[in-house]
Amino acid sequence: MPLLAYKESHILSAQQLRKLSEHKYSCFSASLLDPLLQPWWNWLVSQTPLWLAPNLITIVGLILNIVTTLILICYSPNGVEAPPRWTCALCALGLFVYQSLDSIDGKQARRTNTSSPLGELFDHGCDSISTVFVALSACISCQLGHYPNWLFFQCFCAIALFYCAHWQTYVSGTMRFGRIDVTEAQFSIIAIHLVSAVLGPEFWLTKLPNFDCETRIMPLYLACGIDLLLTLRYAKCILTQGCGKNGSTVAGTSVLSPSIPLTLVVLPALIIAQKSPENLFTEHASVYIMAFGMVAAKITNKLVIAHMTKAEMEYLDWSLLGPALLFLNQYFNCIVPEIWLLWFTLIWGTQDLLRYCSQVCLEICQHLRINLFRIPYNPKGGAPHPATASVSSQSSFGSSVDKNGGTSHRKSKSKPH
Repeated sequence: MPLLAYKESHILSAQQLRKLSEHKYSCFSASLLDPLLQPWWNWLVSQTPLWLAPNLITIVGLILNIVTTLILICYSPNGVEAPPRWTCALCALGLFVYQSLDSIDGKQARRTNTSSPLGELFDHGCDSISTVFVALSACISCQLGHYPNWLFFQCFCAIALFYCAHWQTYVSGTMRFGRIDVTEAQFSIIAIHLVSAVLGPEFWLTKLPNFDCETRIMPLYLACGIDLLLTLRYAKCILTQGCGKNGSTVAGTSVLSPSIPLTLVVLPALIIAQKSPENLFTEHASVYIMAFGMVAAKITNKLVIAHMTKAEMEYLDWSLLGPALLFLNQYFNCIVPEIWLLWFTLIWGTQDLLRYCSQVCLEICQHLRINLFRIPYNPKGGAPHPATASVSSQSSFGSSVDKNGGTSHRKSKSKPH
């Protein structure tokens, strides 16, 4: 199997597609906010038309989240300038809508009898992209661009921890959410946006009474504490809870093997940012984070597929071409302007991610004989569509039993920031 190229006809092998059909979604959640939000999610899904496909709900939420973040970025591309208050309010709204829609897509899938492994994969794929924009928007709201090292740390920490959440799933076979996890992080970021909208982004620059530091230090240190907590939790799971033979991954591989793709993204990003003679990260922070974020999203999607198909994780990928060119360019004393290669990395990484995800979704749809964004019409009281019924019988994805004996919503968000 080639490591650096798409296969001529298919990305997924026949064995991977067969394993995907047999995949059962396993999740454990101890979230503090999820039980409180269930009534809102239940009401929202009850108002959703039955013809609206779950994956369409997910992608609409993602698009709104990306658009609102891009508007914020336009006014403060490096996180230094104070963005208008309304852009922060718009980001809060976009994230809230995304969070709500992302929480009801599984409910809608069971409601319409269209649950499938594709839904889990599609949800994780959207989350991998959203993580980049959510982390970046929070940093811009706090004007963290005044401290480039902190900006780099927070954004890449979010990206790395999202990957690690799926790494521990690849090792243990179960996605786990602690008491303070993705939902709590999302609402904390919504709160940051609302504070910036009401009091102005300048609020974060004010000095704390009796302390010689700015107000934004509070959410910064809180985020660092959560980052450390999640890191320790993921590390413990990865090192001790391998469900394969001799404590290996679901694919029977070393539990440390997924560290290689992550290292090939984060380490070059750090070296390039620190060694750039043109101050590439400082001058073009948003483009830099989005460029490397798309590369990280691609390898995260490949890790999710490796978990769902119980296959070995591939280490090298075409999306790494951009970071490699930036690194080599610095090695040869920047014979090409770095900003040109940075934009190439963003464009190349984005198209590569979209191409890969589109082809994978197409192959799964053809294999399971389902539609990605459309629910087959089913008259009231009629039997479920044959293809839909067969898929539902194959997969119990998203239907974990809660403490009251009911079913909980599809819980596939795993970004810690």
